[in-house]
Amino acid sequence: MAAKTTLNAKNLEALGAQRLAELLIEISTGSAAHKRRLRMELAGSQGSTEVAREIRKRLGSIARAQSVIEWHKVKTVNADLEAQRSAIVTIVAADDPKEAFDLIWQFLAVADSIFHRSNSNDTAFIEMFHQACADAGVIASSAGIGIDVLADKVFTALQDNDYGQYDPLIAEMVPALGKEGLERLKSLLVQWSNEAEEKPADADREILGWGGSGPIYQDEIYAKDRRLTARMALQEIADAQDDVDAFIAQQPEETLRAPMVAIAISDRLLLAGRAEEALRILDGVDHRFEMPFEWQEARAETLEALGRREEAQAYRWQCFEQSLNVEHLRAFLRKLADFDDIEAEEKAFAFAHGFPDVHRALAFFLAWPAPADAAKLVSRRQAELDGDLYELMTPAAEMLQEKHPLAATMLLRSMIGFALDYGRSSRYRHAARHLAECASLAPHIDDFGSALPHDAYIAELKRQHGTKHGFWSLIR
Repeated sequence: MAAKTTLNAKNLEALGAQRLAELLIEISTGSAAHKRRLRMELAGSQGSTEVAREIRKRLGSIARAQSVIEWHKVKTVNADLEAQRSAIVTIVAADDPKEAFDLIWQFLAVADSIFHRSNSNDTAFIEMFHQACADAGVIASSAGIGIDVLADKVFTALQDNDYGQYDPLIAEMVPALGKEGLERLKSLLVQWSNEAEEKPADADREILGWGGSGPIYQDEIYAKDRRLTARMALQEIADAQDDVDAFIAQQPEETLRAPMVAIAISDRLLLAGRAEEALRILDGVDHRFEMPFEWQEARAETLEALGRREEAQAYRWQCFEQSLNVEHLRAFLRKLADFDDIEAEEKAFAFAHGFPDVHRALAFFLAWPAPADAAKLVSRRQAELDGDLYELMTPAAEMLQEKHPLAATMLLRSMIGFALDYGRSSRYRHAARHLAECASLAPHIDDFGSALPHDAYIAELKRQHGTKHGFWSLIR
């Protein structure tokens, strides 16, 4: 049984209402956050109207604030915002959805003030406003907001999305907007985008600077931003309407040859059952540069959708041989019949062992993971290891140290050798740590083979680099 002095609700109740009230006043003295919480609770006891009044006052105060939000204040400010958002959603919306909708919109509007005053990269604020976008969508549906009014409000918000606070707004508003609302929003965006094409007379244009082709006008910058915002919004509407042609229409001609854009289009064409068109889009990209994995896998999946399974598998294997990307191999193996995958994996491992770039091969065995094969690779091709690649060598040594201490030692020595051979004094501290790790691994190595035993290795280091006092001063 808990002691009567334990802090819990039951024990505190014994103090009585008057004493608890006195304690709350005492505890809240000097704490604006605690006072706001108490006022909100008092307002709640009077009904949602009073709560709404308190929220509106607080949001107005936040919007008018001028003080900078330093990093150490982010948590406090975010907690204040969460208290307002939560009260809107849980108290006001349950009793008066229309009032709640006005309040959540006011809440979203304070984003400009928050981000303008914040010098922190903390993601808490943006997550807060994205959640409020989701809340706005739910509340709008229950409040019965007129379609035209709602579309106009969404359109206005998208015009003021400088910090990305409204990024999820269209997707969250789809249920409330419905078909008619989406059409109205689309027409507003198209009209707004077309206005960006109209240029004022040169005499009325403000010059921001000068480029290689002449003056840079402010209206041109605004027009470019406007077209981009409108295009992205129209793409979202196209997705909401399952209209792949409308989505494609929003892509500038020059971007259709970009691999990631082609992927986005092909994904939608596949869902629409238009695999032939998806393949044409994918094959029409600019092949002057190495294709990203996502494009290669999208092409393989498109071939599968067309019933060209053998060609898809051959393409996956070709991509694997070119890159040693484990995801290509996994995708290839998943499509094989039982037991065929074992033979194919052995073939892939043999290919990786002979791959010209030993470092890419090592990365492959680490990612699979196949530590025994990684150790075998290191032992066979240690002369090719580049100790400069510490971002690869370090995790490889960590993976191998328990069951393959000799291979781990070779990796550590490659980094030590690079630092000393090239006089990289900034790495001496790391090299000294690696040497200590080699010392700890040495007792677990029964046979060093062609490699020098640890003591002989240190003697050779001293012979070659004995004058590098910055390094040896770190050795204990």
